[in-house]
Amino acid sequence: MSVKKSYGKWIGGGLGWAFGGPIGGILGFVFGTMFDGLQKGEYAHDPYDGTASYQTQEGDFSVSLLILSAAVMKADGKVLKSELDYVKKFFVQQFGVDNANRNILLLKEVLKQDINLIEVCRQIKRYMDYAAKLQLLHFLFGISKADGQLHVHEIEIIDQIARFLDIDREDYISIKAMSVKEVDSAYKILEVEPDASDDEVKKAYYKMATKFHPDKVAHLGEEIKKSAESKFQKLNVAYEEIKKQRGIK
Repeated sequence: MSVKKSYGKWIGGGLGWAFGGPIGGILGFVFGTMFDGLQKGEYAHDPYDGTASYQTQEGDFSVSLLILSAAVMKADGKVLKSELDYVKKFFVQQFGVDNANRNILLLKEVLKQDINLIEVCRQIKRYMDYAAKLQLLHFLFGISKADGQLHVHEIEIIDQIARFLDIDREDYISIKAMSVKEVDSAYKILEVEPDASDDEVKKAYYKMATKFHPDKVAHLGEEIKKSAESKFQKLNVAYEEIKKQRGIK
């Protein structure tokens, strides 16, 4: 099977809005020699007019993750082979070997380009549902610490991405607390203060359990749902930790 045909089958799986706007510009450059449609400018404009609501497709999510991952990896001014190896391992765990190989090949090309983070995030914000954006942020933290440590500049970029995507600040802090262990991480995950009452803690848990339930991203594919289940488990662990500390039954 030729490279063009192979990628055509993968991307033809349902990239909707991702081929328009600034994301389309990035992919158009990368795939310029692979797809006649891109060379002819068939995706030179935003395919939607913003008058309707669109559910994020699996392909849209993967491409968004790919481009934002490149932005995070470039944050410290250098991209090491070890970083690519760690990221590939991460993609294998989340998306399987075949998709991981394709993603890493594309990632290497995207890393060569300048990424207008504001414009890319503006496009993602417009078309991606909130639950998918939360999962996207969770993945970026996972990629940031894939080499065993969280780099300050990478965290700063993720913080910018969260703001550009209009992620609620408490949600951002909650997701960050799942990756960055602190004394009060369990409370940050539940989005409550350490001096909250037991009843407030219980209400906060049920609210977060609804917000981060894996079923909310089931439409993005089984791999994404499994990752969401892992995040959901961290929420449960945080709640159990607080219950144990307080003696809540």
